[in-house]
Amino acid sequence: MRTQKLIPALALAAALAVPAALVAAPPAGAAARASTCRVELDYIDANNVDESDGVDEIRINLGGIMYPAGNTWVNMWAGARAYTASFGSPSATISSAGSALFSVREVTPPWVAGGTSLGSITAQGSVCATLSTGQTVGLTKTITGTDDTFYSYYIRLVMTGL
Repeated sequence: MRTQKLIPALALAAALAVPAALVAAPPAGAAARASTCRVELDYIDANNVDESDGVDEIRINLGGIMYPAGNTWVNMWAGARAYTASFGSPSATISSAGSALFSVREVTPPWVAGGTSLGSITAQGSVCATLSTGQTVGLTKTITGTDDTFYSYYIRLVMTGL
C-alpha cells in the first residue's frame, strides 16, 4: 500500500523540479558573451590623397608590424578602395580590457619601413565586452589632415566576438 502512494508523490516532485531547471537554463538560441574579440581591417576608402602627384603609397601599422609585409605598399588615389587582402589581412585579438591601434601610414618608396602617420583608428575592448560570441560590429573613422595636400581616408574595421 505504501508503494502506491510513494509513486505519485515522486512523479509530482519530478514534475515540479523540471520547470525550476528550465528557468535556470539560458533561453534557446542565446549566445554567450565574448571573452575576446578578433579585430580586422575591412577596407580603406581614399576620399582625397596626401601627395600632389595624386597617388599615396599606404601601409597599415598594427602593433609595430607593417602591412602589407616586406617591401610592399598599396597605391591609393582619390576614389580608390582597398580591401583587407590588399594589405595582407591585418588583424588582432583583444580582450574586453585591451585595444588595437590601426595606423594608416603614407610611405615613400623605396624606404617603406616607417612612413608618415596619416591617422589611426583604435578598436576598444569596451566594445568587445558588449558582443556575444559570433556577433560582429563595424568600427569606422574618417582620417583627415594636411601634409603635402589635404587628405581624407575612411577606414572600416570589423570586430567579432570570440
